[in-house]
Amino acid sequence: MKIYTKTGDEGHTGLFGGPRVRKDDVRIEAYGTVDELNAALGLARCQPLPPEIDQCLLRVQSELFSVGAELATPDPQKHGTALIGERQVAALEAAIDRLEETVPPLRNFILPGGSVGTSHLHVARGICRRAERRVVTLASKPGVSISPQIIHYLNRLGDYLFVAARSASQHAGSGEIPWEKPAP
Repeated sequence: MKIYTKTGDEGHTGLFGGPRVRKDDVRIEAYGTVDELNAALGLARCQPLPPEIDQCLLRVQSELFSVGAELATPDPQKHGTALIGERQVAALEAAIDRLEETVPPLRNFILPGGSVGTSHLHVARGICRRAERRVVTLASKPGVSISPQIIHYLNRLGDYLFVAARSASQHAGSGEIPWEKPAP
């Protein structure tokens, strides 16, 4: 089977169980950004990270495929693609709680950076927040129903990636870079 179909050559793509839409449709932007996030997490996992973070990110990558499938389906319940719920959100919250025990209390803003792995986690966090914004935009469209659990999941994932970056920085011994307010 060939990977190319040529059906998208005119700037349209098909939704799972739905119509063809323009490739710049807000739904395509939403699940495309989730796909970009998944790739960024794969890149982050190529760096030395604490095993607990690496294993969590592996699980998250699989879950992001489910998020993308739900977003790519106009009627997820009918097609069985509504797979992300409170269980996955709760798992992220538990992972955040575990990692927060390993880092000092946050006393000021920190700059992204430190180690390569930490920096990749910060980039992924930024992409995650963009994916969350795209899904919120999609959910606000008339006639579109997006599970609130998807938004909860992406919001928690952004939080997790921030704490994971802090923990990875500490694990790498690179420390955190505090934000310094410019002098007036």
